[in-house]
Amino acid sequence: MTQYDFRSDTVTQPTEAMRRAMAQAEVGDDVYGDDPTVNALEEQAAELAGFEAALFTASGTQANLLALMAHCERGDEYLCGQQAHNYKFEGGGAAVLGSIQPQPIDNEPDGSLCLDRLAKAIKPDDIHFARTRLLSLENTIGGQVLPLEYLAQAQAFAFERGLKLHLDGARVFNAAVAQNVPLATIAQHFDSLTICLSKGLAAPVGSLLVGDEALINKARRWRKVLGGGMRQAGVLAAAGQLALTEQVERLAEDHDNARYLAEQLSGLKQVSVERVATNMVFAQCHHPDLKALNTHLLADGCKVSLGQATRLVLHKDLPRTGVDALVASLHAFEQGGAQ
Repeated sequence: MTQYDFRSDTVTQPTEAMRRAMAQAEVGDDVYGDDPTVNALEEQAAELAGFEAALFTASGTQANLLALMAHCERGDEYLCGQQAHNYKFEGGGAAVLGSIQPQPIDNEPDGSLCLDRLAKAIKPDDIHFARTRLLSLENTIGGQVLPLEYLAQAQAFAFERGLKLHLDGARVFNAAVAQNVPLATIAQHFDSLTICLSKGLAAPVGSLLVGDEALINKARRWRKVLGGGMRQAGVLAAAGQLALTEQVERLAEDHDNARYLAEQLSGLKQVSVERVATNMVFAQCHHPDLKALNTHLLADGCKVSLGQATRLVLHKDLPRTGVDALVASLHAFEQGGAQ
């Protein structure tokens, strides 16, 4: 039976071209700076973003932590949203490993952060307080795209207050594709950003931190401290190169399939769609027995992280036929197919 996995775009499988490139990759010792494929990937990412340098890392969590530790010192503070991934879902790494205090504020319904509320959260220059050094945004966040106008406003806000501005860009290419702009149009507003290669871009492993040369040099040192120095990492970087060259434009298909899924779910009685944004559909499941529903969906080859609030994520390995299979399974359950 064909399996359709709606849990996340992290489940994407590498393409056949990626597998061939990995097998044939020219490699060296990246800790010595000798891996030509890693070097080429970092140069490629820096050029796409319009920055001086980039650093290949094992994960988005590591890339975000390196950014925070490169921008901030012990006892400093960064501002972020309550729903920010680098605050809520990355193990408290900034505090645990960087001695950096997060100061979260509530995200607005569109995922942005209110600049007036951010201004009130900045600490005065006083020995009683942590030093506010950095503002961290996320784009996309919950699938939602931050408008370019808002990014410009946040950039001006940070500059006027002497703050650096970081972007958790795990799905920044989804934002770029949705707005029909190159990556550099988004990146120009930030002092650093991360790019995840292993979500919708389908590489098996890896993320990138992009910034100026001084920041990347500092982050490279922290990467070594954190055990993130990899040796013949070109085997992984080769897939990352193809992620950036062959998978970006394809993200539009995921966005189209998300809209199609939302339309199809609207015809069901026990499922209501809250919103659809880029490659994600957020829905409410009103079935009284979610455990039975989950068993039913699994039997039909559909993996879903079910809850009262359910996120359905579209990606390369979820074609339109997968959407139809999920909707058909949900419809059958409503009609008593689980009995």
